Amino acid sequence: MQVTLYYSEEDKYLLDLVDKIALQQRKSRSAVIMSILEEYFERDKRLGEILVDLGVLDEARVQEALAEQEREGRRRLIGEILVEKGWVRSKDVERALLIQSRVRRS
Repeated sequence: MQVTLYYSEEDKYLLDLVDKIALQQRKSRSAVIMSILEEYFERDKRLGEILVDLGVLDEARVQEALAEQEREGRRRLIGEILVEKGWVRSKDVERALLIQSRVRRS
């Protein structure tokens, strides 16, 4: 996907900051901007919510997995339940956990 970003001279300082971070982290400007957006939109979300946002799961299945987790006395993590049921792939859970850990670290 390609996105065009329009900005004014007044906004140039923001891109300068992004470029500084990109250089420090050895990432592209686009990757830094996307991580900033991801952090903004995923802040304070739980694993199931992030999976829904990623488009790999629907809210009804999240609720069903949470109910099963509760019935079991919270012995298993929701990610384990979702993968076991075949509703998401383990790599989807890993991606959501990576997003969650990156956002919570900030």
